[in-house]
Amino acid sequence: MLRFKTFNCNIGDLVNARQLNQQQAVQKFIDSEVIRRMEPFVPLRDGTLKSAAIAQTNIGSGDIRQKTPYARRWYYTQANFNEAPRRGCKWFERMKAQQKDSILRGAAQIARSRAKW
Repeated sequence: MLRFKTFNCNIGDLVNARQLNQQQAVQKFIDSEVIRRMEPFVPLRDGTLKSAAIAQTNIGSGDIRQKTPYARRWYYTQANFNEAPRRGCKWFERMKAQQKDSILRGAAQIARSRAKW
């Protein structure tokens, strides 16, 4: 005869214990790391586009914003940028391809260290 103990699991409690909601430690880490690591890839003329991510993003929201009149055009259009090929179009996608794993490792480390059972 098999016997099983019941295991009640409240997903909300687990998410809170690991600091995974918006405005909690893991999301704040991911947002700030994405902005910091994306900076070397952003086209640079006078720094407006680069600084827009810092000024317009609510760290912890999970939504990185760069609202400038030309942000969309430079994100999707190939062009000859200063410091190319590092700086150029689709800067988030290129940064993510290179550095996603290290950002996720840091987020996992924070989630484990903050867990309270």
